[in-house]
Amino acid sequence: MQLVWFRRDLRTLDNPALSAATENGQPVVAVYVATPEQWQHHNLAPIQADLIVRRLFALQQELAELNIPLLYTETADYRKSVHAVLRLAAQLGAGRLFANREYELNEQLRDQVLVSLAESHHIAVHLSHDRCLLPPGSVLNQQQHYFKVFTPFKKQWLKQFYSMSSEVCCPAIASVFDIESFSDVLYAAGFSRFTAQSPFSYPRCNSSDYFSATEDILQRLRQYCCVSLSEYATRRDFPALSGTSQLSPYLAIGALSPRQCVAAMREVQIGEFESGAETWLNELIWREFYQHLCALEPRISREASFHAWGDQLVWRNNPDWFEKWKRGETGYPIVDAAMRQLNRTGWMHNRLRMVVASFLTKDLHIDWRWGEAYFMQRLVDGDFAANNGGWQWSASTGCDGQPYFRIFNPVSQGEKFDPDGTFVRHWLPELSRVPGRFLHKPWLWSDCDTLDYYPPMVDHKQQREIALSLYKSAREQQD
Repeated sequence: MQLVWFRRDLRTLDNPALSAATENGQPVVAVYVATPEQWQHHNLAPIQADLIVRRLFALQQELAELNIPLLYTETADYRKSVHAVLRLAAQLGAGRLFANREYELNEQLRDQVLVSLAESHHIAVHLSHDRCLLPPGSVLNQQQHYFKVFTPFKKQWLKQFYSMSSEVCCPAIASVFDIESFSDVLYAAGFSRFTAQSPFSYPRCNSSDYFSATEDILQRLRQYCCVSLSEYATRRDFPALSGTSQLSPYLAIGALSPRQCVAAMREVQIGEFESGAETWLNELIWREFYQHLCALEPRISREASFHAWGDQLVWRNNPDWFEKWKRGETGYPIVDAAMRQLNRTGWMHNRLRMVVASFLTKDLHIDWRWGEAYFMQRLVDGDFAANNGGWQWSASTGCDGQPYFRIFNPVSQGEKFDPDGTFVRHWLPELSRVPGRFLHKPWLWSDCDTLDYYPPMVDHKQQREIALSLYKSAREQQD
């Protein structure tokens, strides 16, 4: 008998650990361990926690069709989760334990402890790569170092990608295992079957707007590839349009794999990818780029700027300004509409993530780490590597970040990417009466005093000059 430890890989299709565990036909038991104190430290969003719970119910049914029971327990943190899983494995007589790797520092340390302790229990641990199409450390330059710039990383990544298979692996049906006869063992180990009564101490927020069933997630993927993918390159930057895949929540919790996304693209794209598919693939490569950095640069998980000079920045960190930014009360409509979308839905359009991040760091001069943490606390698709990479890119402190002197103008960003104001009017109904030419700068409208809206909290032009000075000073200190 052998165990499969599920983490952020909550699916049966294209799950390397599960496929490896079932290939020899032996009985298999699946386990999941909730770690609320660890999640709190990692700022797991309550809406993502709710999606995880809902997904576990769906996963349990899918595993049952493979004769695999799903056992569940809750421990405070990762270290205790290792002891819980190994205790269960020993009491069930499991000789092998399968899991998929995670690349953040705490997760890597957890697995190091797992491998070390398992050896003393005579349990073989098999760790697979699952979160990337090409695992960290496999995309290197001629000096065998990891890439610190995206474009050459992408070039090398594509060389390997076009020669690899995108075939999705499927698990085999396992031998029946009478888990009920081990009820005393499970109780002693602190595990039980996952049910609605299972303890889940972490806060939850309704995620019912997002799918939990595999068939719904895959249908969304197929529909996107067949209907919307061809227009992705031209529609993706406009938040009022349904131009993005909105599959990121499922990639984040592992209900969907990047290989499944590529396989779906290849089903509708014969030969070389057209512009829409190529652009979407580019976004998946950015995701891989940040996953690789996370795995190979542990200091990123310790809140360090990728570029050392970034830690010399003197942030103003005004808590009142931060609260206004969080609530969407900055007086800049595109920023406020984006923040209200995040707060109400747990999701934000990618273009707007860059806009609000630039505003926080370069208009309000607030540490990117504050924004990074708030996003994780709110996002249904929160993923440390992608979130950290995005924030450091916007703050210009990250690997291949935007130049520090590139500072988004919140007015022109709104005018360019929400030209008719559809997105802003949806999230800021108090601006519904404002004529279109004033919508992204309502303070210039002659009747602005009649609006139940906020004046601009800062002057963008002035704050831009301050930002340039702060960044220049930090870089000079490093030199």
